[in-house]
Amino acid sequence: MTTTPLRRRGAALTAAVLSLALVLTACGSGDDSAAGKTGDSPAATRTITAGNGAVTIPTSPQRVVTIGNTDLPFIDMGGKPVGVTSVPESDLSLLPEDQRATFEKATNLGDEVDLEKVAALKPDLIMVQIPDTEFKKIEKQLKTIAPTVFWGLDTEWKALAEGLAQAGNVTDALNRQKADFEGHVATMKTTYADIVKNTKFVNLDRYANSDPGTYVIADIGCVEIAQDDVGFNFPKAPAGADPLAYTNLPFEQLSKLSKYDVITYPADTKGQPTEVFAPVVATNTWKALPAVTSGRALGVFCPGNNSYGAVLRYLDSLDKALATLPAKK
Repeated sequence: MTTTPLRRRGAALTAAVLSLALVLTACGSGDDSAAGKTGDSPAATRTITAGNGAVTIPTSPQRVVTIGNTDLPFIDMGGKPVGVTSVPESDLSLLPEDQRATFEKATNLGDEVDLEKVAALKPDLIMVQIPDTEFKKIEKQLKTIAPTVFWGLDTEWKALAEGLAQAGNVTDALNRQKADFEGHVATMKTTYADIVKNTKFVNLDRYANSDPGTYVIADIGCVEIAQDDVGFNFPKAPAGADPLAYTNLPFEQLSKLSKYDVITYPADTKGQPTEVFAPVVATNTWKALPAVTSGRALGVFCPGNNSYGAVLRYLDSLDKALATLPAKK
């Protein structure tokens, strides 16, 4: 997946942002207490702590609404929300078939979160990750509909997965995914120990809104997993500075990449350059790079870096790509 800077998820820098125009629609006739009723008898509850403090929620929620960045990570862990917000087709197309079917079965609340529509779904839990300022505008209204759990955009993806799993009662699936992730990372660290120690990587990307004739050195997105979890040596911005990925570079500067041993770039599931990145590989400057001529430019599939399932698919693609590297002479 081509991940734009504004959709970045990470602990130190701004995370992925889904732009939501929040429609503060009055819920029903003004009887706020009626909007949150989901059944005739009280259910068992528990208390969890999230970005909006301690929240009492059902022990086993049955009708979950996801808003903002909580949609796909919850579905990735087997969650079946009754309501979701819009997700771009470019992201939906990367989902496994069963996850896309789950998303499409839910009521799509659109880009504009109409609270009256949310209330009509009679949820027993609402999970939200949107900008803090936008959440503050609708926090009280959401709470009158159902218990609402919120995470800010600075929540690291692993912490968000933990929170969603606890709130949505899908911790068994999360634990399986975490075990698979930790096992895959450990295996890659062992298999590629020499490469981790002695190879200089650089990760390139290009976005749908990039200026013509430009690319970026991407230090956000899936590459963060390769760098921070596996330990590969990729360039990244100094602490406190904007990501390198925020700076568009002209194609003419591709020649400066000659100092890197291996180049990674965005590819589709078949290993071909993504449509957005294709103009880069078509340039003569790219074709002349030592990493390209020596077979050390690797296309890697990135379906997202906001949930364990997506990250595991990225690691699998990276692993297969690294296995094709020719031995150093």
